[in-house]
Amino acid sequence: MNKNDKSIAVIGAGAWGTALAQNFASAEKDTTLWARETEVVTSLREKNGNSLFLPGFELSSAIKATSDLSEAVKANILLIVVPAQFIRSTLKSIKPHIDSQKPIVLCSKGIEIETGYLLSRVCQEEMPENPVAVLTGPTFASEIAKGLPSAMTLACETKDMARSLRESLNTKKLRIYITDDILGTQLGGAVKNVIAIGCGIIHGLGFGESARAALVTRGLAEMGRLASAIGANKTTLMGMCGVGDLMLTCSSMQSRNFSLGYALGSGETLKEILAKRNSVTEGVHTAKALITLAKNNAVEMPISEGVHACLSGEKTAREIVDKILERPLRDAI
Repeated sequence: MNKNDKSIAVIGAGAWGTALAQNFASAEKDTTLWARETEVVTSLREKNGNSLFLPGFELSSAIKATSDLSEAVKANILLIVVPAQFIRSTLKSIKPHIDSQKPIVLCSKGIEIETGYLLSRVCQEEMPENPVAVLTGPTFASEIAKGLPSAMTLACETKDMARSLRESLNTKKLRIYITDDILGTQLGGAVKNVIAIGCGIIHGLGFGESARAALVTRGLAEMGRLASAIGANKTTLMGMCGVGDLMLTCSSMQSRNFSLGYALGSGETLKEILAKRNSVTEGVHTAKALITLAKNNAVEMPISEGVHACLSGEKTAREIVDKILERPLRDAI
């Protein structure tokens, strides 16, 4: 093992957590994958697969699967990949078992509904002494699990810390770019899920690619306004965690958020859509939390508000689009 490599624990064995573990283990890094579900641990140990959340993939036998959280967090670096609304409870469970020097790398994308907080703030509240990092970007779990090349953004409080973590996390197939803009990096990863639902709605209504492109562009403008309001750097959103993630998530049925929006636009109800899924579609939760964050910072986000109204049942998909089209014209920026 390379002297720069450190043991890595991926906390959360959904599709994305499993894909990350596969990426690290395939690169011969010491990798542990923690799962809450005993059937997932059994599947990983006995069949080298995750039949519940990432079916159809033969995974590396080097992945050490466990349901013992206290055992998993002995690793040098912890990647937290549980759904965003479970970040706080997961950190509370982890805290008694680790020291204050261990870095916490947040890989979930979202905003806490109850508080309207970005996940780094949740982490700072629960584990104020531990260094916090964010790993995010335009990736589909299935493609990472296949070993296809991709790139991500790693955000830390300082670029020195980011460079140190990158030495341990970078692999040949997953290229990592660094920044010290933690807020902007998280915002891009969270808001793009809501915009992706909106794009799916447009697609489901049959409004065409031109309308989708316009929605992505105006969604990026909303994202930029909110970034400025919370003290983030808008230029961060021009990278992997902003434009890159929007391009991917807003244009493919592989995206859980885009496909959910498409189903809504095609006439299905949210209840019907979610009943068919065994994994979390983060944009559904983020839409509600995003409105809280936007209001707290006096930022107007009509697309995000429209998606939330559609998800909550306040308006139909077509009513939302009509309302947006009736808005007064404004300058391009």
